[in-house]
Amino acid sequence: MDNEMKSRKMWIADQGDGTYRNPILYTDYSDPDAIRVGEDYYMVASSFSNAPGVPLLHSRDLVNWKVVNYCMERLPYDRYDKPAHGCGAWAPAIRYHEGVYYVFVPFPDEGILMCRTTDPFGKWEEPVCVKRNRGWIDPCPFWDDDGKAYLVNGFANSRIGFKSALYISPLSPDGAAVLGGGDGGCFVYDGHATQPTIEGPKLYKRNGYYYIFAPAGGVKTGWQTVLRSRYIYGPYEEKIVMHQGSSSVNGPHQGAWVDTPEGEDWFLHFQDVGNAGRIVHLQPMKWVDDWPVIGVDEDNDGCGEPVLQYRKPRTGVSQSPDAPEDSDTLKGETLGLQWQWNANYRREWYSPERDGLKLYAQQVEEGLPLCDVPNLLLQKWPAPEFTVTACLGLDAMEDGDVCGMVSLGGRYDGILVCRRGGRLFLHQRTGLLADRKEKDTELEAFSGSRLYLRMRVEAESRISWEAGDSEECLHPVGEATEALPGRWVGVKSGLTAIHEGPGPCGHVTAEGFLYGKT
Repeated sequence: MDNEMKSRKMWIADQGDGTYRNPILYTDYSDPDAIRVGEDYYMVASSFSNAPGVPLLHSRDLVNWKVVNYCMERLPYDRYDKPAHGCGAWAPAIRYHEGVYYVFVPFPDEGILMCRTTDPFGKWEEPVCVKRNRGWIDPCPFWDDDGKAYLVNGFANSRIGFKSALYISPLSPDGAAVLGGGDGGCFVYDGHATQPTIEGPKLYKRNGYYYIFAPAGGVKTGWQTVLRSRYIYGPYEEKIVMHQGSSSVNGPHQGAWVDTPEGEDWFLHFQDVGNAGRIVHLQPMKWVDDWPVIGVDEDNDGCGEPVLQYRKPRTGVSQSPDAPEDSDTLKGETLGLQWQWNANYRREWYSPERDGLKLYAQQVEEGLPLCDVPNLLLQKWPAPEFTVTACLGLDAMEDGDVCGMVSLGGRYDGILVCRRGGRLFLHQRTGLLADRKEKDTELEAFSGSRLYLRMRVEAESRISWEAGDSEECLHPVGEATEALPGRWVGVKSGLTAIHEGPGPCGHVTAEGFLYGKT
């Protein structure tokens, strides 16, 4: 399958003519936050219970991004050795202060954690807990001109029993702990009356004003609100600065203000499109009477709406059209950065080698639903429609091994090859994440040393499958299903190798995971 790696990336935002189209990332990098350091831009996003956690993306023009690292090699609590759908690393914030990069990550059930480094492309320090609590989310640190540090956050109603409020705490100058007796801070804004479900706050300072950028109104139906005050603890004025308007961009939700060395202002945010997750948009931004206006404000009322195509930012740096990696030959010494596991992973699960990625079948408890298997190797959807083809070498499978391709969302699905009594059989397993009631259907017997599997995604929701002993001889298998988004996340696709029952475990060799057009 190597010759197919020449295929283009599935979604390119850069139009090659000095313009870009939104979304700049048709990929589930939810709750993005970003900063500029010199001529470099860095973005982080939620990763929930997947590992490694908290992806770090890099760009030099705000349009073309690559995944370059993860801030957490593994999630720091034992519960994440198993999938914990919807839990884990929620909306992080990234900041740079006096030569150090900081990423603050809320774990809604455990507390607020902080990772830091002086080299974002290198190893990040192990996370430390700056505030142990439940229900504090969306933290963002801020260092003031006098060296004092603060932390703003929102609240998760599902954990703490209320929402629509923002809180600011004093923070130690090294970012390692929330300060003060008791809570050490105060509520600075109540949005119940005019800005319901206000969350995702980002704290900045400009022209003597403290600004809190925060979406309100809900993920799929809301807008961008900005608060400002002359004093860090308020009182804060409010203004809606971007809404959907007549555009097709619902939300638009949580994001980050960044500027360029050329003096331009831009805003990154996400849009929830369901099965593909929370995809990333880039909007122009300007200041009018010390209020930001995001997007295009054609009626000059101070509230913009999103653009679908626009000129690229003037960053002073030229960057060729590109996107995060999607296709992978799986032949090499390391696992590509597009991959994450369904839980904290173990190195004995896999071995990247020159002839392919060996996936070692892991013993699972009887009746464990496919969605709760820790060693699902997954990546995000890269486009609204696509095919993805995998090749599996089966010679080393043992009786009891179950290996194949999976789709994981609110509805999960997999075409799996099972070895029983020395023979191979194709199965389809489907279920709903909400109830874990799984349907396992035997499809056909299979003979051969290689199995090609193809998943086809059409109209952003319909998933169908093909299988065969060569890429030229694929035929439809199983039933088509309608995808459903997961818990706060889009649908992911990937591979797995498990072992059911007694006996020794074998392995499969994955020789490619390649995307194409439908």
